Amino acid sequence: MLFRSQKADSLQDKGDAIHLKKLTIEAHRGLIPERNGDPLAVSTPVSSVWVKPVELIEARARWGELATLLDYSPDALEALLGDAPVLDAVRTTLLVAVAVTAVATPVGTLLAVGLHRTLRSRFLDTVLFLPAVIPDIVLAIGLLSFFNLLRVPLGVPTIVLAHLAFDVAFVASIVRTRLSYFDASIEEAAADLYAGPVTTFLRVTLPAIAPGILAGAIIAFTLSVDEFVIAFFTSGPTSITFPIRIYSMIRFGVTPEIN
Repeated sequence: MLFRSQKADSLQDKGDAIHLKKLTIEAHRGLIPERNGDPLAVSTPVSSVWVKPVELIEARARWGELATLLDYSPDALEALLGDAPVLDAVRTTLLVAVAVTAVATPVGTLLAVGLHRTLRSRFLDTVLFLPAVIPDIVLAIGLLSFFNLLRVPLGVPTIVLAHLAFDVAFVASIVRTRLSYFDASIEEAAADLYAGPVTTFLRVTLPAIAPGILAGAIIAFTLSVDEFVIAFFTSGPTSITFPIRIYSMIRFGVTPEIN
């Protein structure tokens, strides 16, 4: 009997808590009227719960803040898809990323092959990887000064050139690492079988270093999409990328569209 009594009390407390939670949600939605100065009496199947209007107001505020941050409703998604500036920024970002990847991948690959086989110099290695290690803000200011010196109008081409300055270095670094594990005797065997340099590169070397090339291309695309500082300095008024657009929107608060 004592065990049944304790179990009944536990079920009663749980029932009151669940009902109180539902009451708080309904009060936040405005489904329960409030009386200034008087507590609200709420009857449950097992007891009565007294809730003060101040507590309901505080709970409503907390639920409102949480709903604003976690609002993934179809209305927010529809508003985002109908936002022309955001869609233009996404298109610009993808255009820049694809162009940078298409140029940086072959250039970085050939640069890595050339440095690995013909020219091995610490000075050239330092010059090659310098854009990848210097701070973004320094590189951005330097590129902006360079474009202003040549009187080049800022836009999508300047963003692509700026991204190529460091993406080529990353691609060359990854491909060169892959080449360090490549057995050069395989190329010698291909030459013994009367394969020319071009045929050897296309049918022997290129398939062997293909994973490194693919990894370099993915890194180049990802860095270009995610880049903010350099794009912020080298973009024009009509060539806003997606990170810049998000930065300009989040300055005025976090909205469901940004989430």
